[in-house]
Amino acid sequence: MSKADEAEATFKSGCNCSQAVLSAFAAESGLDKMTVLKIASGFGGGIGHMAQTCGAVTGAVMVIGLKNNMSFEKPYEFNQKNYDMIGRLIAEFNRRNGSIMCKDLVKVDFADEESYRKARKEGIFYTVCPKLVNDAVQIVEELYK
Repeated sequence: MSKADEAEATFKSGCNCSQAVLSAFAAESGLDKMTVLKIASGFGGGIGHMAQTCGAVTGAVMVIGLKNNMSFEKPYEFNQKNYDMIGRLIAEFNRRNGSIMCKDLVKVDFADEESYRKARKEGIFYTVCPKLVNDAVQIVEELYK
């Protein structure tokens, strides 16, 4: 199973987008899946259901931080490498999806309980979010080719 497929399956099992993306890279990062699920738990719904940055993107940002080897002797260089890769991630995610903002991607106002309930009932998150999770994982993998 590819990492993108694994991430989609994790999302469909009830985890949020950020958890799904980060967990697909857990083993190669030397972390157990439960730890990364806990770390990413607050990033779903555009960071705590605030409909800000898409959870798939925040999960991918965390993956980049884990995949790049930090040197405590040269933290500036480490951070600059991360920022460059994150910029490329965001540019490609934007190109594919038109935004990195959860509210733009799923068209749901999480602050409005009725809107959120309606979106869940209509399955919006299961029709839109799996593609976003898949895209985020694919982009990270492309960055490291």
